[in-house]
Amino acid sequence: MESFKKSEILKLVVSILIPLIAGFIGSIATFSSIPTWYASLVKPAWAPPNWVFAPVWTTLFILMGIALFLVWRQGLWRKDVKIAVSIFAVQLVLNVLWSIIFFGLQSLLGGLIEIVFLWIAILATIITFYRISKPAGILLLPYIIWVTIASYLTYTVYILNI
Repeated sequence: MESFKKSEILKLVVSILIPLIAGFIGSIATFSSIPTWYASLVKPAWAPPNWVFAPVWTTLFILMGIALFLVWRQGLWRKDVKIAVSIFAVQLVLNVLWSIIFFGLQSLLGGLIEIVFLWIAILATIITFYRISKPAGILLLPYIIWVTIASYLTYTVYILNI
């Protein structure tokens, strides 16, 4: 694994806080809809219980932050790092937008369409991060796995409720 310099602690903290703050913003649109609108939807038997989502997303946001740090520490003056961080920012915005569209606007179809773009952006992030730091790309694999499951869940909920 890459060596860690004590002077990089602030960069690591900021890198982890960025996705956690994004997650918090997304949760604002989510929390009020879970016991009301989301509870009223027909869901497949395999849908995870609601309590699973917060710890899983918190873990994923922390992994995203560590991956961001591993890429950022390579130097923002590098073109490949700038591109990778920009793609990361796009996927993070798409992540927040999914919560706003699906839960905030209560749009099953909008959430389904948006999560496809999110998945593609995550894949692009993994590829660009992996090219700069293999551990950074690998750290994002649980994220794309979870979003793949979430995509299928979104699709299934859409089909069951149209």
